[in-house]
Amino acid sequence: MHALTGLKVVDAATLFAGPTAAMLLADFGADVIKVEHPEKGDPARGHGQAKDGVGLWWKVLSRNKRAAAVNLSTQDGQEVMRALLADADVLIENFRPGTLERWNLSPEALLELNPRLVIARVTGFGQFGPMAGEPGFGTLAEAMSGFAAMTGEPDGPPTLPPLALADGIAALAGAYAIMVALRARERTGTGQVLDLAIIEPILTVLGPQITAYKALGTVPPRTGNRSTNNSPRNVYRTRDGRWLAVSTSAQSIAERVVRLVGRPELVDEPWFASGRARAEHADELDAAVGGWIAERDAGDVIAAFSEAQAAIAPVYDVSDVVADPQYRALGTVKELPDPELGTVAMQNVLFRMSDTPGEIRWAGTRLGSHTDDVLAEAGLDADRIAALRDRGVIA
Repeated sequence: MHALTGLKVVDAATLFAGPTAAMLLADFGADVIKVEHPEKGDPARGHGQAKDGVGLWWKVLSRNKRAAAVNLSTQDGQEVMRALLADADVLIENFRPGTLERWNLSPEALLELNPRLVIARVTGFGQFGPMAGEPGFGTLAEAMSGFAAMTGEPDGPPTLPPLALADGIAALAGAYAIMVALRARERTGTGQVLDLAIIEPILTVLGPQITAYKALGTVPPRTGNRSTNNSPRNVYRTRDGRWLAVSTSAQSIAERVVRLVGRPELVDEPWFASGRARAEHADELDAAVGGWIAERDAGDVIAAFSEAQAAIAPVYDVSDVVADPQYRALGTVKELPDPELGTVAMQNVLFRMSDTPGEIRWAGTRLGSHTDDVLAEAGLDADRIAALRDRGVIA
């Protein structure tokens, strides 16, 4: 039995933050019912690369979920949704504020129907405030949080990440928030409404930028691959053309690195005793470390760093990740059978648990592939399901 076996989650969100939070719950046994529009489906089905017309991102995003296609904008679809939620534990939605209310599915009405329901509302900007009604995506959160402003080379433009970073961070926060609410329900017996704005969780992982600004008036600069907190910290190119990343967050590691590269006298410099001061001498430290690495092949550099117990790692692309022995030992890449593609590979569950481990049971499925089963479990008989299908309410 998985840790979340018995937990019923209705995922009515689209694209990435809400659905990823639902995926994280599904990985550990929650019964996640993915509710999509019968014709449009979740737009994430068409995002990214595809094989034989099948979206590959979707295979990951909707793994372990059962797919039900219901048009929630119709009165019949709203009745179906109420039936699904009558005994559900969690609803995850990301419609613009006011949409559920317009569909007669307001949190107040749903909590009256099912007082134990946890309702996670995931939006770009939250449920209130001057931007609450605006369309919001992770890109906007990456811009507004300060992430883009501090990312990139010092003389270059602000840089956005080439992935759904803010959505992923919000998903982790959303899954955590849901589990906190479920824990609270054990004590109170009632559910509650969670208001998760995608612009907020990314601020947490950016560290103390707000604290430093309010206390000192400082604004983080763009530093490329360098850090304002320690040095040497950068990527360095080897003689055979590989890139290696070096980190010296710990003082002892910094000392080992400069001794290894033949500059032990730097340890005696007054400024070398703190990471912040070392960062102010990054040019000198990068020249020492980068020059030493440039004269050697990657394998020799990594071996020397390992022997010196200094921190280094190769800069990988995805082909390197798949081939890496450490990832293989951890089982990070999971390959499983799939009725559409034969087999499909993806990153495994987030972490390992000794007694109740997570598991990828199946990859994302076709639109509406579990509709009949899900509706039957919610109490709809075969005639009712057939009638709804004839009217285009379900698929």
